[in-house]
Amino acid sequence: MKYTIIGAGIGGLTTALAFEKKGVEYQLFEKAPKINEVGAGIWLAPNALQVLEYLNVFNRVKSKGNSIDRITLGKADLSPLSDNYQDLVKDTFGYTTIAIHRAELQKILLEEIPQEKIFLGKSFQSFEKLNSGKIKLKFEDNSTSETDFLIGADGIHSKIRKQLFPESKTRYSEQTCWRGVANITLDKEFENRGMELWGNQIRFGISKIAKDKVYWFAVVLDKPNQKDDNDVIKQQLLKMFNSFHPLVHNLIKATPKINILRNDINDLKPLDNWSKGNICLIGDAGHATTPNMGQGGAQAIEDAYYLGNLIGKNPNQNVFELFQKKRQSKVNTIVKQSWTTGKMAHWKYGTNIRNFLLKHMPKKIMERKMMEMYHIEKIH
Repeated sequence: MKYTIIGAGIGGLTTALAFEKKGVEYQLFEKAPKINEVGAGIWLAPNALQVLEYLNVFNRVKSKGNSIDRITLGKADLSPLSDNYQDLVKDTFGYTTIAIHRAELQKILLEEIPQEKIFLGKSFQSFEKLNSGKIKLKFEDNSTSETDFLIGADGIHSKIRKQLFPESKTRYSEQTCWRGVANITLDKEFENRGMELWGNQIRFGISKIAKDKVYWFAVVLDKPNQKDDNDVIKQQLLKMFNSFHPLVHNLIKATPKINILRNDINDLKPLDNWSKGNICLIGDAGHATTPNMGQGGAQAIEDAYYLGNLIGKNPNQNVFELFQKKRQSKVNTIVKQSWTTGKMAHWKYGTNIRNFLLKHMPKKIMERKMMEMYHIEKIH
């Protein structure tokens, strides 16, 4: 049985690695002529790290990233609304969250996969189900390939999903996000700390991702598809965040304008099904979430773990429905909670009540929710 993965993002590469571990026959197609993820930072929570440990890449990821031992949600001046030390997490799993540059993570995953199984510069166009039960894939260069099973790991704007479920819809959150990596040395108190600061309907996140490299993001309410003037973007951001802690200003100033990226924040309206017949969607293609819980990449990585193990245990069977059964409830909870958190962060009214509730949330409740999210069922 041959599996074909479309898309060499984090979900596609991790799935290839999971298949490699289980001896599943596969090939991977990616539209980019070379894998050169620009992006910025990503948080890998313990649920993702457990999978990366199982796939024997955890140590490489740890050496290229930065551990987050304290997570602070604060006001614009950095006074905390909720301050979560990760002691319980570290005691349970042996590690906390790791912040890393996306390009570093992709490079690590890519180097573990046999190069003869990856085909670059192959932009997927469409699929056709054949009478034999196989699937014929057509690419933009008019080449074709046949496979027994197709896995769409081609992101939130998935072409596979659009053909498989034409009624599927992405949702705009009414928020846009700038991301950047500043070349700066943080004070010691911020080195192993992830922070998100909530101001007046705007917010700013900060985490170190490597030596003298700090990832940041800035989120505001805006119409979709707006364009920036690169010559003034830094000045505009400094003006928007002028009421924030001086650290915010220093980070924006220390970031080359060419390294400041803007993306509207979208998710995917939850689908009833992630698969149809021998075609299945994973990661953002099947359940894209807003980034408010730092779980988008982690859920794609979890998908890879469950799919690889279920296929390994049932090599001659279509496991896609079983895969969805194991994953959908958790994923939908995260998508819903992330959407709600994003909306709450930008409330115009009721912020004093919100801040009071956040400040007085019982620690036990927060820890229980966190541990539920980080739990992975051992199926290998």
